[in-house]
Amino acid sequence: SGRRVLVIGAGPGGLAAAYHLRRMGHEVEVREAGPVPGGMMHFGIPAYRLPRDVLDAEIRRIQALGVRIVLDHKVEDVLAEQESGGFDAVFLAVGAHLSKNVNIPARDAGKILDAVSFLKSVEQGESPRLGRRVAIYGGGNTAMDAARVAKRLGATEALIIYRRDREHMPAHPFEADEAVEEGVKINWLRTIREIDQTRFTVEEMEIGEDGRPHPTGRLETLEADSLILALGQNVDTSFLRRIPGVELKQDGTVLVDEQLMTGCRGLFAGGDMVRGSDLVVTAIYEGRQAAEGILDYLEV
Repeated sequence: SGRRVLVIGAGPGGLAAAYHLRRMGHEVEVREAGPVPGGMMHFGIPAYRLPRDVLDAEIRRIQALGVRIVLDHKVEDVLAEQESGGFDAVFLAVGAHLSKNVNIPARDAGKILDAVSFLKSVEQGESPRLGRRVAIYGGGNTAMDAARVAKRLGATEALIIYRRDREHMPAHPFEADEAVEEGVKINWLRTIREIDQTRFTVEEMEIGEDGRPHPTGRLETLEADSLILALGQNVDTSFLRRIPGVELKQDGTVLVDEQLMTGCRGLFAGGDMVRGSDLVVTAIYEGRQAAEGILDYLEV
């Protein structure tokens, strides 16, 4: 087509967009801050769930189409890279890699990790020393993954602590079922109030008529050698604040139109950048949707 498109981020959304844009006849270059393509599919989903040979084969297929993937390249100035590379459009597909923080009073905190960093370190071949008893704080799919990986690393007890009940957990039901089958314990309707080394003070919660958890004042103590925080992820969109026309919502995600174009002409965004931390399949869908929006934009 004679048109060039820059994709920022080699996660599921960026790779899907690159695939479809290349099939439409455009020259596509993907720039990725990490050392390998795949994004959270590589660093956030354990290999026992997504075999790396399958993922790598998919990526090779995309590269075989002529898509160029540049690794270890963090984009700081989008418009400067667009201009210097002569790109006619840009698709932003940066994933949610920043773990959400929680304020837990700690008189003398023990070993605390965030789930994203934990899963990434395991993927890179490291074996974090978790101890015999591991607590995981959260009720999403990432919490289930972290607990199951902890068991695979040799933890004799992996205990998930979650403030809601099973009916209101964000994880898929089968994720919880498989975790329990592997020996993971789930302590529903509990929230951590205080940490003192390996001793955790948790408060029992109850679901109110509004469907939200409410404190009961009833406390109990749990023991764990380490704590993995799995309370969700945020996406870093701070590098977009200086781009004219780009609007960010209160949660930091990007405002886009029906074709996933931002307020800056020719600049598109999708996946976690628009929805916050979401499913891989959603990012893949929006990668295709963005490719179609870019196609319409370039044909005007």
